[in-house]
Amino acid sequence: MAARDGWLVVVDPQVVFADPGASPWGSPMFAGAVGRMRELAAAFGPERTVVTRFVADPSLGGSWGPYYAEWPFALVPDADPLYAVVPELDGVAGHVVTAGTFGKWPVLRDLVGSDAHVTVAGVATDCCVVSTVLPMADAGVTVVVDGPACAGSTPENHERALAAMALFAPQVTVA
Repeated sequence: MAARDGWLVVVDPQVVFADPGASPWGSPMFAGAVGRMRELAAAFGPERTVVTRFVADPSLGGSWGPYYAEWPFALVPDADPLYAVVPELDGVAGHVVTAGTFGKWPVLRDLVGSDAHVTVAGVATDCCVVSTVLPMADAGVTVVVDGPACAGSTPENHERALAAMALFAPQVTVA
């Protein structure tokens, strides 16, 4: 299942995205995908698994100002329980990286390298996952998106995002 020299990146498996009752960003698909995320993490092992975390960073400026004006609930500190990794995945990764942007490539680049083979899982397929995968592929990373280990904002948006990422073959493979 896991390439010996590959990495697993689990994008933003946090309460804010996992629980529709905890936030308007919660994916109704997360409960169905988290078991597959755990399986992948076990196969890759903690030393080759990275969990990313999104946290609000209103200091970014630009379009982030209006974004947070629309989503003020998210303007809580990094340590707020809303931004915690879900209990099912807490501790599975040997590496945890945090960023205030949808895409996580800038905080992953030095860890995994631009010639890496990376399997990606996480939430939301149609936001943070696609925003991470496409810059990775553009940088030369070989990416496998594990569809069953991803959760979208809706099933339709999930499928659209998987289809969009599949357009980037052979750099991106959707499995």
